[in-house]
Parts: sequence; C-alpha cells; structure tokens
Amino acid sequence: MPTDVENWKSEVYGNEVRDRLFEFAEEGYDSIPDDERDAWFERFKWWGLYHQRNGQEGYFMMRIGTPNGVLEPGQLRTVGEIADEYARGPGTNPVFGDAYADFTTRQSIQLHWIELSDVPAIFEKLEENGLSTQQACGDSWRNIVGNPVAGKDGQEVIDAWPVIRNLNETFKRDDDHANLPRKWKVSVTGSADGSGQGDINDLAFEPAYKSVGDDESEDAVGFNVRVGGGLARNEPRLARDIDVWVPPERVPDVAGGLSALFRDYGDREDRYNARVKFLVDEWGADEVRETLQSEYVDFELKTAGRDVREEYTYNAGEGERNDLIGVHDQKDGQNFVGLNVLVGRMGADDVLELADLAEQYGSGEVRLSQRQNVIVTDVPDDALDEFLDEPLLEHHAPDPSPFMRGSVACTGTEFCSLSIVETKNRQVRFARWLKANVDLPDGVDEFHVHLSGCTASCAQPQIADVSLRGMKTRKDGEPVEALDVGLGGGLGENPQFARWVTQRVPVDEVPGAIANLVESFAAGRDEGESFRAFVARHDESELDAFVEPEETDYEDPMMHNTKRTWYPYAEHDSMEDAPSTPADD
Repeated sequence: MPTDVENWKSEVYGNEVRDRLFEFAEEGYDSIPDDERDAWFERFKWWGLYHQRNGQEGYFMMRIGTPNGVLEPGQLRTVGEIADEYARGPGTNPVFGDAYADFTTRQSIQLHWIELSDVPAIFEKLEENGLSTQQACGDSWRNIVGNPVAGKDGQEVIDAWPVIRNLNETFKRDDDHANLPRKWKVSVTGSADGSGQGDINDLAFEPAYKSVGDDESEDAVGFNVRVGGGLARNEPRLARDIDVWVPPERVPDVAGGLSALFRDYGDREDRYNARVKFLVDEWGADEVRETLQSEYVDFELKTAGRDVREEYTYNAGEGERNDLIGVHDQKDGQNFVGLNVLVGRMGADDVLELADLAEQYGSGEVRLSQRQNVIVTDVPDDALDEFLDEPLLEHHAPDPSPFMRGSVACTGTEFCSLSIVETKNRQVRFARWLKANVDLPDGVDEFHVHLSGCTASCAQPQIADVSLRGMKTRKDGEPVEALDVGLGGGLGENPQFARWVTQRVPVDEVPGAIANLVESFAAGRDEGESFRAFVARHDESELDAFVEPEETDYEDPMMHNTKRTWYPYAEHDSMEDAPSTPADD
C-alpha cells in the first residue's frame, strides 16, 4: 500500500504545485482546507516551504537552494534584503534578534517567519536575481553540495563547479526526476581534501584518476561513484563504492541513471525505509552497478579509478584543512577567506554588511560551506589586511576559538516540529562557556561539537568529535531537556561515526561533561594524539566515565520542555499564548 504521502503526490506534485501555492497566497492561509493541510504542506516542500511547528500556524520556513554554496555577486544582498523585509515574526530571538538567515549543513539558506501571502513577491525577487527555492525540499533532487571553492581552490584535482551547475540545470527542471521515493542528496567533489563530504550522501562523485586510451597510457581525471550514504533516523550509513569511474561529461548520465533506479526501485510503501541507503543494504553494491549498467545507461561503465582519499582532511580530526576557515590561496593568485558564522545564523544587517564587504574587497561572490560558514572569494593580496581589519570580522572571525569554530547546530524547537530540544541558542551558550573555561591540549586547534535536536541528524552529529542529540529526562523530579553524548566521529580517509556513550544528560550538565572529557583527554592522550584517535582506543564504558556530567556556573534558560511552548524564548510561551494566524494582506 502506498503511503499517504505517495497518494498526495500522485494527485499533485512538483512544478504544478506552484500555481496552487500562489492561489493560496492570494486567497489567504485560511483558504487551505483544514482536512487538506497535511497534504498541501507536504507538497509545498517541493518549492522550499516547510510549515513551522505547532503554535506558529500560518508561518513557514523557506529554504533557498544555492548549488555548491555559490552566491554570485549581488545574490547575498538579495538574501539579506528578503530576510530584513519578510523574515520577521511575533517571536524575538534573544541572541539573534528579529531577522536573520541560517546557513545550513547542505550549503543552503533558510529564512523563518515567512507568511504565505508574501511568497509570490519573494519568489519574484529571488528569481530576478538568479536564485530559487525549487526542490530545496521534498522528495526529489536536493541542493547539490561539494567543495564550496570549486574552480578557485589551489588544491583541487578537477574543477567540479561546471559539473554541479550542469547537474542542477538538468535535474532541477526534469519531471522524470521530480517525484522520488524520498529525498535525493548528491555531492560532487573535485578537491583533494574531501570537503564535499560525499560519504554521507545518497550519491557521491569523488575525484579519481583513470588510465584511458587504447593502450591505457593516458591518465584522465574524473570521478569515482559511491551510493547509499546518510545519517538520519539512527541508521547512519557511509556511501558504498559501486566500482564505477566516469569522466566529467558522463556524470549526468550516471547521476540520472542512479536517480531513475532509485525512483523505480525505492520503497514507496514505507517512508522510513525509502532512502537509497536501504536499497543498497538490500541489493549490495554489485547489484546496484549491474542494474545501472543493464537498465539505465547505454554505454559500458568503466571500473573505479585511483582515488585521492588518502589526502582527505576535511572534518577528519587532524591534519590541515579540517575546514575552510581562514585565509587560503586561490589558484589565480588571489585569496579566499573563510569566516566563522556561529551555528550558521547571521542577522540580516550582518548579511547586508558582508555583501558590501565582498563587493568592496573581492568580486562580490560569497560561498557557503557545509560547516555553516561563509567564504569571501577573490580577495587580492593588497586588500587582504584591510579586509581582515573590518569590524564585522571581529564577530565572524577568520581565526575563531576552536569551540566557536567547531560548533554546528540544527534549527531546534524554535521552529522545527521534529526537534525535541532547543538548539541554536544553546549551542551558542555552550561554545561561549567552553571558550571561557576550557583549554584544549597543545597542538589541538579544532574541536567539533554538533548539536542536533532529534535523530533526523540535520546537524550531522555522527561526524563530530562530540555529538549531542536531543532527548528528555527528569532532574530533581522535574522534566528537563537532555542530550545524548557521542564521541569520536569524523570523515577523512577512514570515516567513522560517533559512538553514543552517555545518555540523557541534563542540558545544564553538558558543558561540565565536555570540560571533564577534555581534561581526561589532556591527561591520557599519547604524544601528538588526536581526539578521534584517543576515543578510538577506549571502550564505551571508559568513554562514559570520561564524560562525567557535572553542574557548573553554566546556566541554561531553556531547561523546561520547549517543545510544549509556542516559542521557546517568549515571555509568555504556553500554547495558549500563541499568536493568531497572520492576517492576509
């Protein structure tokens, strides 16, 4: 039996949803029939709109897809102007204010408090400036990710940006790939650092060399193919090697073939089981390859080439370029500068100021990384010092504290109906407390702490040094928000997921637990040992003892069950105090 979602999609989905969306925008939120709202909210996702959580009826999150995180000159300004004008609601965030943009772990942008009546005007402004929300969500091709400085990075093996742009233009407008069993996440990486994080994607193209020609005497650069990675729902998988190498010009054929394979064979009767990772579990990599060859491509697939995975350092826990923060050489002799955006959230005023600085010191282009940070490209040497002295960079620094640099957080109960706990403001408070109170051992310059509000894993907690996942518990007889603690995750040449070692730590005891963990690490590490290697040589019971939850002077104002509030930071936050549906213009 197809699921309700599949039945809804069979009636109306994809490009045709736009007309109905605009009709509802004109007629008002209340024109959506009560008994059809679940169906329409599901369909709206295809156009980048998620209805916000209970208590915020009539308000939407809007996701803007930016392939590979590339914002061309002028586009960041467009985002800032839209955030300033439209992303304001009845709740004020005590840390971030009234209007802001969220940069995501998939190189996209999210805006909140969007009213349905404003959607046509927002779409018009986005599309006039080359931006779109199309397929930013929903059961289709999501935003394609990769090394955000593709085409400029001095370390890249192959420029993946033309490939990503081609895939985006091909499949974002193709009805044959618009209605898949679930989301389809694609990574294309041309750099030797692994910054596309292909291992945790449904489909990954990674740089590789292949001997070609009649006598195989020529070395060509293309991509090896992996399938079936992902983190969600306590079922993490690393993408599996299907023994295929493709030249750049064949990437759309193979990507389209695998997307169609998932479309035709993916599970449409159980949404929990509908990701391609479960199909790869069932079939195995060999059968995936054989089916791709026999049913979906009309040329002979080449076997995998020589990869560069031994050079992967991005989010690896040691080595250079664990991220793209700081000043880096471009291959044209200019520089790109990675700036830390704590938990990925930037106020509208800062967004607009950054757009000004990108135009003043660079080309106006800004790029987004999968660690929720921003990168200003094309800064010449003679402008670099002046740029680094700009006041905005005191807050969004190119050389932040390891705890600020390593913080990633999802949306949380502020807006998300799935999250169990508050996240964004809490991770800001964690990072600031850790910066002020905890010293990392000598030689440890990065320490990643990811906070995800639930098992959906939007903050990618399984690939962090310290993984935090929302739970509930009781303390002093009262229900409080809590976090499970995992340790030792990361990517790199030999990726591994964090081990969940301590459960249901009250949130006010988590900073103390991390402080005790770091103290144990400093006391017990071998010379030069990374945190990830330290974790790997201890068993779960030893690691649980290292965590040791403890109350400190850290205070958490969101200990209560924020999921039962209409807005976690409101003075009167009960559901009975929730605002009415916004009036239609």
